[in-house]
Amino acid sequence: MKAKYSIIVPMYNEEEVIGHTYAKLKEVMDGYGEPYELVFVNDGSKDQTVEIVDAICQNDVNVRLVNFSRNFGHQIAITAGMDYAQGEAIIIIDADLQDPPEVMLEMIGKWKEGYEVVYGKRLKRKGESAFKKITAMMFYRTMRSLTNFDIPMDTGDFRLIDRKVCDVLRGLKEKNRFVRGLVSWVGFRQTMVEYVREERFAGETKYPLKKMISFAVDGITSFSYKPLKIATYIGFTLSASSFVYLLVVLCQRLFTSTTQPGWTTIVAINLLFNGIILMLLGLIGEYIGRIYDESKNRPLYIVREARGFDEEKEQEEKLKEKEREYVH
Repeated sequence: MKAKYSIIVPMYNEEEVIGHTYAKLKEVMDGYGEPYELVFVNDGSKDQTVEIVDAICQNDVNVRLVNFSRNFGHQIAITAGMDYAQGEAIIIIDADLQDPPEVMLEMIGKWKEGYEVVYGKRLKRKGESAFKKITAMMFYRTMRSLTNFDIPMDTGDFRLIDRKVCDVLRGLKEKNRFVRGLVSWVGFRQTMVEYVREERFAGETKYPLKKMISFAVDGITSFSYKPLKIATYIGFTLSASSFVYLLVVLCQRLFTSTTQPGWTTIVAINLLFNGIILMLLGLIGEYIGRIYDESKNRPLYIVREARGFDEEKEQEEKLKEKEREYVH
């Protein structure tokens, strides 16, 4: 029987929790009583994650496994899950059990009311540091101010999307992906369900500070060119300020005796301006780097193996993968 619901679970080094995650998802979806599939996407894990899921896959006809050839990143793993999902409604949930699987049933209820995107809004984030909460709040508010469409605040990738939305997202092939932004960008009827985010069941977070910064940069540069406009405004303001300061210095030199010889002011101003110039060049470089990534036209990911899918689907995906590899 074809699955009505596809649950996408991206994984990276989740051996400590993935068995519990599977059991919880199975309990919730079996209790609901409609056909479903669990699509686990292994994003190049270096522990026993893939072996654990492979064993589950052999014993449960509802479980699928997509195994990457290496680590391609969380957002790419979600993208691959959407490529392989066969359900009418697709739900994305992380493997760490911070997002309660029971909330999926509320999302399904909203979907049956006619909504095509149902995202989870966090009322509270248990087990997270004040620093992470503050930076997350700043990120969402910055995104809202920089983009021309509404990205819901205090949300993650935990959401349900309709098949038609999934098909549209599959056609968007940019390399530096920010899935929750793409979902907001495509539109359709959207609503939310509120929930309390729990502490991580086991293991360590896969988003340390370095990855959080990279994720924020991807989100901002993928959906807005306003930072480039800000760079222009900063350059204009500094140029105007410098010209005014030059007039002041000339007046002091010609009409007063208050000017003092020395290099302190010159060095300070040079350091300030050189720092700003380098910062703006780095910003421009981020955009140029993304243009370079797009121009290479490489596949978003490479699948080492896919388990649990019907033969027709596996053959179709193999052909698509070949097309991605040899496209020019």
